Amino acid sequence: MSHTQAPRAGLREWTGLAVLALPAMLIVMDMTVLHLAVPRLSADLAPTSSQLLWITDIYGFFVAGFLITMGTLGDRTGRRRLLLIGAAAFAAASVLAAYADSAEMLIAARALLGLAGATLMPSTLSLLRVMFLDERQRTIAISVWTLSFTIGASIGPLVGGLMLENFWWGSVFLMAVPVMVLLVIAGPALLPEYRADDAGRLDLISSALSLAAVLPAVYGIKEIARAGVSLTALLTIAAGLLAGWLFLHRQRRLADPLIDLSLFREARFSVSLGTLAALSFMMFGINLFIVQSLQLVHGLSPLEAGLWTLPGSIGGVLGTVIATSLLRVVRKAYVMASALGLAAAGLALVTQVGPADFALLVTGLAVISSGIAAALNLGTDLVVSSVPEERASAASAVSETGNEFGGALGLAVLGSVGTAVYSGQVRDELPAGIPAEWADSATETLAGALEVVRRLPAAEGARLADVARDAFSNGLAVISGIGAVLIAVSAAVVAVKLRDLQSQDEPEASPDSEDQYSRR
Repeated sequence: MSHTQAPRAGLREWTGLAVLALPAMLIVMDMTVLHLAVPRLSADLAPTSSQLLWITDIYGFFVAGFLITMGTLGDRTGRRRLLLIGAAAFAAASVLAAYADSAEMLIAARALLGLAGATLMPSTLSLLRVMFLDERQRTIAISVWTLSFTIGASIGPLVGGLMLENFWWGSVFLMAVPVMVLLVIAGPALLPEYRADDAGRLDLISSALSLAAVLPAVYGIKEIARAGVSLTALLTIAAGLLAGWLFLHRQRRLADPLIDLSLFREARFSVSLGTLAALSFMMFGINLFIVQSLQLVHGLSPLEAGLWTLPGSIGGVLGTVIATSLLRVVRKAYVMASALGLAAAGLALVTQVGPADFALLVTGLAVISSGIAAALNLGTDLVVSSVPEERASAASAVSETGNEFGGALGLAVLGSVGTAVYSGQVRDELPAGIPAEWADSATETLAGALEVVRRLPAAEGARLADVARDAFSNGLAVISGIGAVLIAVSAAVVAVKLRDLQSQDEPEASPDSEDQYSRR
């Protein structure tokens, strides 16, 4: 049987990739810079504690809640159209957030940003599926797209810190505006339009059920991470699970489901999806402790801590480049499993980090990042390439939703475990003579303990600081050990379940697909 070689991308496609990578980077930066701006916006807007939580969390809630709906909508109405509409909305909501004059206005603006962000992520990733038909080129393109998230997370604190040193807190939101305007202007000329010819109509009941499943579940998990297990958190998670069951039951009966459940029978899709969720689980839980360790254990400023995360970004770039090069001679499953093994080795290295082991912490972070970046790239490529073109947006949305769930669960589980280790050790080794209310504060968080240190006499304060920093390092070591086991198991599953994948495993393009821009 004869095959037609898949057409290779040219200058137009690679330039379009740069345009798609920029908003992906900005989405992550928008999440990181807000935390730096919280002290100033709190002084300006005077939000209540509840309002401040909504300001920081509602963006992620809306992104997670609308991803599946927006991914499917892109397949039906046109991915480029939805992307450009979302970019324009993101720019407008960014301006609204920058000039918000009340906590309520900022919450509303952040909600709109989340809604717009939900259109951007599945649309950008699924367009790569259409633009890069050659498998090797598509792997490189997805590598660039994946690395844009790593770069955004790394430079976000640096750029945000510089902005806040020279401008008001709202300036951090305006960084997204020129990038989104560029996307709206250049997108029609550089990006192809694609819509599925047989996508059918959007089922509004399924859309509502997906929101009812995702939003309460993510909210409940975040509440457990923030305040511990409570009846409210458990009830919201239960409500989300019930809505999720109803959603899945409805998908099996619909002729045009929001999610084609048959996709999960494909090993490339299901195994890769689970691996990406496991990586998010580990990353979100451990990164929070690593960033705190850099600042509170090792005494770095936010800007200095951001600079010392750059070796991790460099490791991510090198890991991705090496993994992509190995695909020429090594099966994709084995490259991905090796990347996961490298990340597990980095996590094992962090289990040995103590309060004085700054170099070991930075080295471990670089090793973890190099493995994670490569595994994320290959896993994302497998998710996108394992589905037909007409389902790429929906598959991308499912993948991103899994990442959101994995991240939220990682914060709740690993955050709770690390905090429990810290609190238990500090409680057992707390110096005598500290007032009860100060002792409670010291056992809750490392930041609270260091605040108590400043109120104590020098000798007692130094003893408490040593105890608290050692306990926090032990908490980081425990959750790193859990992460190492989880990622090592994921590596074994990938190596076994996907071992038959070749480095060039995609079916050849059909002759009528030579024109990449013919689907309008």
